Amino acid sequence: MDLKNKFDYSIVFLCYNQIEYTKKCIESMVKNKEDLSRLVVIDNASTDNTKEYLESLPIGDLILNKTNLGIGTAFNQGILSFQSEWTIIINNDVIVSKNWIDNLLTSAVKNNLKVISSALIEGDLDYTFESFALKDSSKMKEYICLNARQAVCMAIHESVWREVGYFRATPKLLGYEDTLFFHELDQAGIKTAITGSSWLHHFGSITQSAMKKERGMKNSDSLADRHNSNLLQQSWINRKLEKIRKKKLGRKCLAEELNNFDMSLHGIRENNHFKWQHFF
Repeated sequence: MDLKNKFDYSIVFLCYNQIEYTKKCIESMVKNKEDLSRLVVIDNASTDNTKEYLESLPIGDLILNKTNLGIGTAFNQGILSFQSEWTIIINNDVIVSKNWIDNLLTSAVKNNLKVISSALIEGDLDYTFESFALKDSSKMKEYICLNARQAVCMAIHESVWREVGYFRATPKLLGYEDTLFFHELDQAGIKTAITGSSWLHHFGSITQSAMKKERGMKNSDSLADRHNSNLLQQSWINRKLEKIRKKKLGRKCLAEELNNFDMSLHGIRENNHFKWQHFF
């Protein structure tokens, strides 16, 4: 069955300069025969040649913001533009693999999940990602880590927007919209997971770093550093206990994955070697 007839989905990503990574991402989609008419791109007022490049492509929708409206607002623009059953939100600094969408959404439906993320390799692209993804998506096809999540790539069912709402449209958050969104999912009892059936290579938060730089912020600036932790509506002790719980779950998942697969759902590529860890 044709993928676009099997699932009603759209792909959304935002740009802020960094055209070379946007090109790598879209070229990998073309190489893997993705339907670009389902791609929605939001440009947050890039000053390089991103706009001209995007206008040359047969994509589903291109939203050109006159100013940098931030991550949450841009994602919401993309979500509302297509209004599909599934919205796949990805970073623009990723390379996709063969059948990544089909595998991602099939795993979500099979496991009755409304939010699911792909497995990731992050760092240097000094290996053959295509052959790696083909082999390991097959090896880990039936495996998911329940309650794990990452925001580099996540497929979200349309019912989630009705249950918890959209991303927080606060430009100064700059990358912590996902923290608040995941917290709201937890509050609503909506399960998340990462699947081993779908893999992406991630170069490393390129657009987010560029947007922080524009606003005079450091990459290390965090939600807590900016005194916005009250947005989570958690006491200090509850936040501490939640961190402990997540670390414990992360160690459990990592041990299980290494024992069963000799790898994990999250790899760091450095100096021609993989370092396996978890997202927690």
